[in-house]
Amino acid sequence: MIIADKESEEFSNPDLKNAVEPTSQLKTWLVDYVGRKYQGELARARVESEQEIVWNGDVTVEMIVDVFSHEFPEFLMAVAEENFIRGYRQGISDTDTGWGMLDARQPE
Repeated sequence: MIIADKESEEFSNPDLKNAVEPTSQLKTWLVDYVGRKYQGELARARVESEQEIVWNGDVTVEMIVDVFSHEFPEFLMAVAEENFIRGYRQGISDTDTGWGMLDARQPE
C-alpha cells in the first residue's frame, strides 16, 4: 500500500489526495477498514525501513482506491471500463458535432 509516486505531479489527480469524511454508514466502515489496513502496512514499513514514517491519520481517496485494487479489482475494472466507454462515445459525438459545424460554415 505504501508505494513510491509513479507519475509526475503534472499528471496526477489532486482529488486522490483528499481526505474522506465518514458522512455515511458505508463511508465510516470503509474509512475504518482502510485506516486499519494502512496502519498495519505502516507498522511493517517502519520495521523494514528502520525509519520513522509519519501519518496524520487521514484516509484519502487514493488509499481507498489502492485497497479496492487489491481486494476488489473486478469492481474497479467495471467502473474503469464504463468510464472509458462513456468517454470514447463522448469523444466520437464531439468529433461528429465538430465536423458538422465545420461543414455548415463552408460554402458548397
